Amino acid sequence: MTVEAGSTEAKTTSAEGAVRQPGSGLLGSTFLRHALLMLLAYVGILLLLQVVDPFRGSQLGEMAYFVPAVAGLTVLTGLNGQISLGHGALMAVGAYTTAVMLDEREGPPFLLVVLLSVLTTVVVGAVVGAAAARLHGPYLAGATLALAVGLPGLALTFEGTLGGEQGLPVRPPRASDGLESFVEDTIGWELRSQTYLAYLGWALALLVLFLLSNLIVSRYGRTWRAVRDDEVAAELAGIDLGRMRILAFVVSAACAGVAGSLIAVVTRLTAPTTFTIVLSISLLVAIVIGGLGSLVGALLGSALLVFLRPAVTDAGNAAGLTDAQSANIAPLVYGIVLIVVMLLAPRGVVGSIRFAFLNRKAKQQLSAASASR
Repeated sequence: MTVEAGSTEAKTTSAEGAVRQPGSGLLGSTFLRHALLMLLAYVGILLLLQVVDPFRGSQLGEMAYFVPAVAGLTVLTGLNGQISLGHGALMAVGAYTTAVMLDEREGPPFLLVVLLSVLTTVVVGAVVGAAAARLHGPYLAGATLALAVGLPGLALTFEGTLGGEQGLPVRPPRASDGLESFVEDTIGWELRSQTYLAYLGWALALLVLFLLSNLIVSRYGRTWRAVRDDEVAAELAGIDLGRMRILAFVVSAACAGVAGSLIAVVTRLTAPTTFTIVLSISLLVAIVIGGLGSLVGALLGSALLVFLRPAVTDAGNAAGLTDAQSANIAPLVYGIVLIVVMLLAPRGVVGSIRFAFLNRKAKQQLSAASASR
């Protein structure tokens, strides 16, 4: 599978530039607009978790740990043009850091654990990013692929600390008695363990989206686009290409660290089988389908990762297939969806919709300008 990370967004530059400039307007208004949007989204998710059945609630909790990883990868690949096949390994770093600190004993507060997991993943990401800054295209993809294959295997080498093939059990965080009583008395909601983890996961996922949405419209986001679209022109403009690539990798690694920490507490087990090369490829496929460089596309891609496979499996069972046959059909359908999107909407679902809208708006403005002359 070949992903032309630079071309998908670069082709929209002329139409997009005719309508708006990224990051235009007061920074404060952009900041507040994003904050309000994330707050409304979180309230909507809280209400949704109360009306869906427990199985759908568990799927929403699962989606919460895919969102930061996919969003971070869409910044790295969609904005900066670096193709990474090793984000599953970076998630493993965050997950194992969390698992070591949240074992069966009483550990530190969960938010502190997440912060330490992110810092650990950032260190690994900075090292990988420094090496990746000198690589391009298939060479970078090959190097990160080696990371995805080799890093989870360290759990087998350090079996005493990391649990080997069996993995490490994780003690999920629980809501305090005071919080449970407050929620039940004021709202009337029962704060079950699974629901609490979904609340916590989506709070962190939306925080990541909030930070990335402001970063994308900042000068760093514009610089990453410049490096992606034309490295020679960017270097002539005084941009340090290596430093910006490392920074993009570090930001993406931090998001993977959050995702790894969440997957550890949601699944309650951290094992090498969770972080195979399939996970890394699935993350890349998600951003291609959703739309490179789009956080909304990252949400759509994450939803496909979580909801498409069970839906296809259930449809296969309803058609009379065995569980094994239905499970084998699910990856096939996912591949078909990828091929259809790449043929009919090469910019991804969200990217194609946005390009069509901006192109139409630009034509209307050009027509209005011509009519006024």
